[in-house]
Parts: sequence; C-alpha cells; structure tokens
Amino acid sequence: MTTLRDNFLGQTKAWWVVLAVGILMVLCGFAYWFWPVAGFAIASQIFGWLLVLVGIVQLCVSAGPKRPRGWGWWIVSGVINLFVGFMLVRSIVLSEAVFPYFIALVLMIWGTCSIVSGVENSGRKYWWLYIINGILLLILGFFFIEAGWIQSMEMTSFLVSLSFIYWGFSIAIISYDMRPALKD
Repeated sequence: MTTLRDNFLGQTKAWWVVLAVGILMVLCGFAYWFWPVAGFAIASQIFGWLLVLVGIVQLCVSAGPKRPRGWGWWIVSGVINLFVGFMLVRSIVLSEAVFPYFIALVLMIWGTCSIVSGVENSGRKYWWLYIINGILLLILGFFFIEAGWIQSMEMTSFLVSLSFIYWGFSIAIISYDMRPALKD
C-alpha cells in the first residue's frame, strides 16, 4: 500500500536539488550578513545564478513525463525565475539598479504560490504555515519595493541578507514536502 501525499507543488525525485538550493541561499545570506562590504554586485550575481538554477530545475520537473500536480505554476515560476536570473547576471550595472525590484517580483511570486498552496491544502496538517510563509514573503517583497524606491543601500543590504536566509529556509522546508511518498 502506498502512502498518498498530495500537495500544490507536487512531488519529484529531484526534491534534493531544491533542498540544496535552499541551503545555498541560507549560506549566501549569512555570508552577505557578515561581509556586506563584499558588494551589492556580488549579491545580485549570486542571486541571479541561484534564480537561473531554480528556474532550470522548475522547467525540467514540469516538462518531465511524470509532471507533478501544479505543473503550470512550475512553468510560470520557472520562466520568470530564468528571466530575472538572466537579467541579473547579464550586466552588473543593470543588476545594481534594478536588483531590489527583481527580488521584490520573485518574492511576491513565491509568496502568492505559497498562499495558493496553503488555501488548496486547507485540509492537510500545517496548511496554515504555507499561508504565513506567503504573507511573510509578500511583506519582504513590499519592503524591497520601498528600499528600491528610496535607494537606501543599507536597508537593501539588510533585506538581501534577511531574504536570502528566510527564503532559503522556506525552500528547504518546502523541499521535504516535495519528496515522493514512501512505499509501505
């Protein structure tokens, strides 16, 4: 008998790649927290390459023969992550100017996906954690819009490190929910 676990993002055997990206984001967040002088450009480049990696994983999983439930969200999110990631790594000057807005866009998309996932899985245990996670990601996204508008480098640097850490933990925790069900 198989244990049926169904969630909004689906299950995939590549869940460990998502976990690795989450751990990498946490490590990058702490590195940026402790060495903010390393530069805003480095953070935007790291974030851009992580988004490219996440976008490729999302597109590969959604295009596979065993597409997970919610594969349309995977495709949309993967395309947006790839676009934003390539825009950030394309030009350091451009990425420094629009970095807060791109991060805001990505955080708001992930926040919306998390809220939709929580609402769709309202019968499951801990479904409300997805909604709280989505709300926190949306709030972080709005803070980035405000930081970009003001162009306060200190606030943006603090928000970058905070969002890397929080978003990395969020992705790592969600990756465990993406594991395929164990066979009994």
